[in-house]
Amino acid sequence: MFGPGIVARTMSSAMLSDQFGNHWQYLSRGDHHSKVACWGILFDLLQHSRVLADHVLRGEVVFGINHKMVDFKNNRAKDLDLVLAVPGSGAEKKRKAHTLVSFAEKHNVVLAPGERKILASLPALREGPAGSVRLALEAKACMTAHVKALPRLYDELNSSHLTVHGATDIGIAAGFIMVNAASEFISTDMNRFRLSKAAANVSVHKQPRDSERVVEKMLQMPRRTEPGATGFDALAVCLVECKNDGTPVKLWTKPPSPQAGDVMHYDSMIRRTAQLYDFKFGRS
Repeated sequence: MFGPGIVARTMSSAMLSDQFGNHWQYLSRGDHHSKVACWGILFDLLQHSRVLADHVLRGEVVFGINHKMVDFKNNRAKDLDLVLAVPGSGAEKKRKAHTLVSFAEKHNVVLAPGERKILASLPALREGPAGSVRLALEAKACMTAHVKALPRLYDELNSSHLTVHGATDIGIAAGFIMVNAASEFISTDMNRFRLSKAAANVSVHKQPRDSERVVEKMLQMPRRTEPGATGFDALAVCLVECKNDGTPVKLWTKPPSPQAGDVMHYDSMIRRTAQLYDFKFGRS
């Protein structure tokens, strides 16, 4: 699987700017990391779901960004990071619609030569108005103040699967959580000034305990195994070491990171999502 490596490699470049002229790898109030994570998930899914690849090839599925879904039961609306859906009849956006390739170019996704070769071989997934949603992806990050951030992180993720399945029970709700395992972190919220003129305020984390707390809480997230139940259909936690100081972002594969075979390991999430898509929509 390539997704986590793509996220770490892309975040290693300090390409995000703030109003003070600083350049960052991660912006606390930005969504670049979530877009890159969702792109990586799609990249992997297209390689592991034969049915999805065939649907894309035939133009039967499009992707949508920040798609608003409405929970039919509670009339609750929520914007989901990325969805795969049957093409809808909504008005075309004024800007030019993206493909998976142009979306990667726009967001400066950094691919290795082998990954670029694979991308060129995949069917052309295109952006478009979303009709019936088949898969909804939500990507979140917990980079600093881990314990303080837990209630909001949990609530935002929990509301995602509730909205997806409240709108369409057959739809697949998948989630991705990136947790920072670094012992230090330079937060954009705590450094709202030009860093060339003053020393950065550095947050210190109690690792590995801070990361463990987040992983433990994410393991409490509802997961479902049958239609009509409540919870995510697939969920992954990925740990990275990101100081946000310009040094390379590294994947943290040791505990408390989920290990190969664990239900919340990234590879398990991709395989489960692909299997669910093939089973649910293989006869459509």
